[in-house]
Amino acid sequence: MSFTSEDIKKLRNKTGAGMMDCKKALDETNDIEKAIDWLRKKGINTAQKKSERSATDGLITVKIEDSTGVILEINSETDFVAKNENFQEFCEITSKLCAKNKIQNLDDLLEATFEDSDSKVKDELTNLISKLGENIVIKKLKLVSDPNLKLQKYLHNSVSENSGKLGVLLSFSVKENNSSVSELSKQICMHIAATEPKSIDIDSLDNSIVSKEKDIYKDQLKSSGKPDNIIEKIIEGKIKKFYEDVCLLEQPFVIDNKVKVKEVISEFNKNNNLDLTIKNYFIFKLGL
Repeated sequence: MSFTSEDIKKLRNKTGAGMMDCKKALDETNDIEKAIDWLRKKGINTAQKKSERSATDGLITVKIEDSTGVILEINSETDFVAKNENFQEFCEITSKLCAKNKIQNLDDLLEATFEDSDSKVKDELTNLISKLGENIVIKKLKLVSDPNLKLQKYLHNSVSENSGKLGVLLSFSVKENNSSVSELSKQICMHIAATEPKSIDIDSLDNSIVSKEKDIYKDQLKSSGKPDNIIEKIIEGKIKKFYEDVCLLEQPFVIDNKVKVKEVISEFNKNNNLDLTIKNYFIFKLGL
């Protein structure tokens, strides 16, 4: 069976493969459907070679569907590919898939069926690597699904409604999710993106982090010649300042740094009687 330039064009449109690869596939198979399989097998080999290359660019995607939210990081090698519509579509479909099926880990995601197709996510990932010519890695994801919680998101350096270079997914409880709640929760997300807190409050901060800071302060004050009780008071003051740096509720609010986040929430609840309480947050920063 012979083939024409139109067959090559048709194969290119279906697979995204280069013209010479399409021509060779048709030379080998003399059939468009078989040529697609031939290119896919070739793509797998190509993808395996590319998987050794570092992928530190890409996109953070945050998807909220009712009471389920997912934050997902998919890496590419360059910002050029991150701006590609095929890459962005893959991020969108994959995040939607996680939210719809409540997928919580990468192994389950890679084995999941990709949208309305017979192929798995891992197969579509391989095809995308072959098509775009870069290593692409689904790096990490977090899922929140609780009908008793409300969700909010924020994206920094966004390229679309759901994807950007830094993403925040916030979960909170509230009596009523109205426009005022939406505005404040969005501001809190923006605050988290700007300050990257390590915990919600003092009680939830990892004790090992606090111990490490205290040890550093002790070493710094060793040669000061001050009495031990004075050193302890200095360290206590430094730790209090440290809490204000790393604990979300203790931090000065980025919108108004004269008040702490916890004071903003307390005043909001006092004025609106809505009992808004932050339950958790996730912040994904590209490549970290």
